[in-house]
Amino acid sequence: MTAPLLLAYICAALLMQVAAAVSIAVWGRRGVAAKNTVAADGQIPSAAQGAWSGWREFRVARREFEDVKRTQCSFYLEPVDGATLPPFRPGQFLTFALRVAGVGGQGEERTVTRCYSLSDRPDPTSYRVTIKRVPVPADRPDVPPGASSNHFHDRVREGDVLKVKAPSGQFFIDSDPNVPVVLIAGGIGITPMMSMLRWCLAEQPERTVHLYFGLRHGDEHAFKAQIEQLASSYPLFHLTVVYSSPGQNDVAGRDFQHTGHIDIDLLRRTLPQGRHQFYVCGPPAMMESLVPAIVSWGAPPQDVHFEAFGPASVRAASATPRESGSGLEIPLEVRFRRSGRTLMWNGQDEFLLDFAERNGVAVDSGCRSGSCGSCETKLVSGTVRYANKPDHEVTPGHCLLCVGTPASALVLEA
Repeated sequence: MTAPLLLAYICAALLMQVAAAVSIAVWGRRGVAAKNTVAADGQIPSAAQGAWSGWREFRVARREFEDVKRTQCSFYLEPVDGATLPPFRPGQFLTFALRVAGVGGQGEERTVTRCYSLSDRPDPTSYRVTIKRVPVPADRPDVPPGASSNHFHDRVREGDVLKVKAPSGQFFIDSDPNVPVVLIAGGIGITPMMSMLRWCLAEQPERTVHLYFGLRHGDEHAFKAQIEQLASSYPLFHLTVVYSSPGQNDVAGRDFQHTGHIDIDLLRRTLPQGRHQFYVCGPPAMMESLVPAIVSWGAPPQDVHFEAFGPASVRAASATPRESGSGLEIPLEVRFRRSGRTLMWNGQDEFLLDFAERNGVAVDSGCRSGSCGSCETKLVSGTVRYANKPDHEVTPGHCLLCVGTPASALVLEA
């Protein structure tokens, strides 16, 4: 073998090694990217990818209070089976099956289904939910405290195992980085906004984000240090905090920027011109006034997304009873057999759950979006229609009141 031929063989061998090393490096980078919960194009994967069916066991890894009053507690959950968690859409919730004590901690335990928003961005190893304790209403001492929230605060400890359904829900952030985001939270409505905010800043730092956070005073200010740190780190994140009743230690300009409530006048004064995607979550009074006002201001209805906690009937300003209700000209009789009530549905309410609550008919509920099945009710007679197929698989002979409207006269076992 001549020296030139030997040299050619050596060079060829070296080139093959370099090519192999580059291939391994590229494959390794692809492997890392595949673990990310957001695709390289900035799109959020479908929540159905890798989601489990039915209940899955999660262990409480830790608890952490998020406010001075210690009324809002975060629970970090890790899967007992140790498998990687599927991605979810920031803003979605988890559904829990809980064994809670009877009223006042007395009596036999009962199983309740409750939904709580995920309060952090997707993580393949754990989930976080943040739950506010619901006390006895100050003006209604006869009403018991929140069964599930008090169960979490008083009885759920690190190491406990909970039954959880996969993330679901239709309230989640749009992934288009070219449209600025306006997050509006009232009280514990901050939880889905924290998920959206943290995802957006991590995955789309070039996107403009506005957060309006309304609460009573500093003692109830959840995630205060976390949010302020994010605001100081991301120049395109604009924070506006509004206290309705500042405490004596709350300092304007340091702890909050405005006194009062989040309303359309505040948005007009502080938001720049142009298109925005609005996301609103808060108590009924805030939702019922602010959401229609945003649409009346000129925001396209498809750019206004909202989720209420507690009973709230939110209707865009342009909606009529016919559009938001059953769409039938003639009122329909709805009989709640267990409650002994017979009422007339005229389309004033968006869904049967709103209708029941407005008329004082007690119905269990959770997600209010057709995902958890808490409001599933026996349909004795009649037909219920859904604008979109519910995520929850409805038991034959039953209906979901939270997303259903009557297509005929009804008899319900409620």
